[in-house]
Amino acid sequence: MRVSNSQLQQLTIFTTVVTGAGTGIMYFLLQKKFSESEYYRLALQELEACPVAMEKLGAPPLKVHNIHLMDRNNRVDQQTAQIKIPVTGSRTGGYLYTCSLRDPITNRWCLKEAALKLREGQTISLLKSSAAAARMQQITYRG
Repeated sequence: MRVSNSQLQQLTIFTTVVTGAGTGIMYFLLQKKFSESEYYRLALQELEACPVAMEKLGAPPLKVHNIHLMDRNNRVDQQTAQIKIPVTGSRTGGYLYTCSLRDPITNRWCLKEAALKLREGQTISLLKSSAAAARMQQITYRG
């Protein structure tokens, strides 16, 4: 049985469209899963509660962008969630670096480290602990 070139072209186009759509849907669903997670929400609440960071960004309005799924700073497993969230305000933007740990007893996430690194290079610790700020500095310089 012979298949014409035009049928092969149609099959190729169909396969490409279906694959592209599937990849796009999967990417969207992964982004949605991240944005609905407890560790993600805790980090954004901490940012919004820090008047210094919000003022430097020029927020409100605060715009939260999708995380880069291939970024090495974004690692999540059963006990630890380390993510880098891109954010912008009306003045500037930057990345919100966070590290959360899951409490084994309550099974809830607890934000351990959070720092906003602005485009200009300034880093603002969102948590009060200076030890946490020092650890966050190490994380921001590795990536």
